[in-house]
Amino acid sequence: MIVVDTNIIGYLYLNSERSGPAEQALRKDAEWAAPLLWRSELRNVLALYVRKRHLPLHVAQEIMDQALGLMSGREYEVTSAQVLALAAGSACSAYDCEFVALARDLNATLVTVDKQVLAHFPDVAIGLDSYIR
Repeated sequence: MIVVDTNIIGYLYLNSERSGPAEQALRKDAEWAAPLLWRSELRNVLALYVRKRHLPLHVAQEIMDQALGLMSGREYEVTSAQVLALAAGSACSAYDCEFVALARDLNATLVTVDKQVLAHFPDVAIGLDSYIR
């Protein structure tokens, strides 16, 4: 099992140069986990794509449904105390620290492309490209 941040999930469904690496990560370990926050973050990205007319609403809804299916059964709550402590001790947002907290709770690796998370939490976070190598 790996913890993935919302960007990694989004790369599977939103075509970019990182879509291929995200697919490779899924093939390497299909048991992805994330804090419940990932849902709101992905919804926000999809809403932006709809507003900018990069996606029709029905496609955004289909993507969200597919992502929910992928993550089903592996979504977790994290404690506020742990998230706030991680955020206070780093330059990372509380949002990012939710993923770090979950990775630590599950004794799992966090796969991300977030440079701040990678810099502040090298004990638990690994870059997407490094992970798939």
